[in-house]
Amino acid sequence: MKSNDWRSDFPVLHQTINGKSLVYLDSAATCQQPQQVIDTLSAYCCHDHANVNRAVHNLSMRATAQYEQARITVKNHLNAASATEIVFVRGATEAINLVAHSYGQQYCQPGDEIIISTMEHHANIVPWQLLAARRGLVLRVIPLTAAGTLDLAALPRLFTAKTKLLAVTHISNVLGTINPIAEIIAMAHKKQVPVLIDGAQAIGHIAVDVKQLDCDFYVFSAHKAYGPTGVGVLYGKQEFLANMPPYQGGGDMIASVTFAETTYKQSPYKFEAGTPNIAGIIAFAAALKYITAIGMANITAHEQQLLAYARSSLAAIPGVSLLGAGAAQSGIISFMVAGIHPHDLGTILDHEGIAIRGGHHCAMPLLAALQVPATARLSLGLYNNQDDIDRLIVGIKAAQQLFTASSATVYHD
Repeated sequence: MKSNDWRSDFPVLHQTINGKSLVYLDSAATCQQPQQVIDTLSAYCCHDHANVNRAVHNLSMRATAQYEQARITVKNHLNAASATEIVFVRGATEAINLVAHSYGQQYCQPGDEIIISTMEHHANIVPWQLLAARRGLVLRVIPLTAAGTLDLAALPRLFTAKTKLLAVTHISNVLGTINPIAEIIAMAHKKQVPVLIDGAQAIGHIAVDVKQLDCDFYVFSAHKAYGPTGVGVLYGKQEFLANMPPYQGGGDMIASVTFAETTYKQSPYKFEAGTPNIAGIIAFAAALKYITAIGMANITAHEQQLLAYARSSLAAIPGVSLLGAGAAQSGIISFMVAGIHPHDLGTILDHEGIAIRGGHHCAMPLLAALQVPATARLSLGLYNNQDDIDRLIVGIKAAQQLFTASSATVYHD
């Protein structure tokens, strides 16, 4: 399957914005969905819509079978040991909150410590701050090197006898840096410290093998991997999930309920209270099958080729500066155009049918460490091509000419 064939699978790209054909360069915020995912969602809603694990009628049994098959599909995609290690949630954010709440309640005592990094998305900072406030914990932070990478030489000094967990991003949503998480996990495990990996920016772009990584928790959102919004996954080693208390209470996560006491199902079901996003989960399985059919190695190679082309093209424009200097980079580039606020640039590019992101990207501590208030960000998906990058370059140059000519601000916050 050629890359130009992939693009044709995404109906949202076959439209015009402000009279211009759409160039979508915001996949780090959310990926678009291929027709195969949309068709799966539609088929479920048209033919199989019913609640799962609730009834013996035909629709419910069909829905339940597809729902549990989706769990197996995720298990296979991650190479997890068992489908019981796969918990369905609403997104990576809820997955991290689940671990912070449940693992924190079971394993953390006042004075204990959690290690995070300077690169984290707010979703991998705020839940730990809430846990720290609730349980009297201390947060310790892996700093950056002068080059803007994680300072792994400083990491050993952060571990103490009170360290209970390390939580770190697989790929920075600002810099595109692919962190050496296998090395980080090995360092933590030598200190008997479990590790949670935020894989939101990795799952749709590089191969993830949780057995090989030996991570204890891995979280991500379906919409970062060509699936629907409102669906996420928590992978957790069974040794932890079995001991962690439920995150929420409600239907379907119970074995029995009386007014005197309640007993709970085994994981993963004890973490899945209430009616899940059945349609979205089934459609997400279709997204993973779509990725598998293309081949993750092919997706990665395609995006790496585009990344190199985009970085060299941007670097050749006077007044454009790029962030990110890791040895390994994913398809994310944060950049600044001298004299143009990122929000202004985003507005101008939108008039040309080009979608990028501007702002702090829910990573304010990272941008503060880099002494940058905001950036423009392009992020690639498997549907992008060199024409998209060329359109972006033309749009940036046009924005520079506009500001040079008028010194006008289109939008500034």
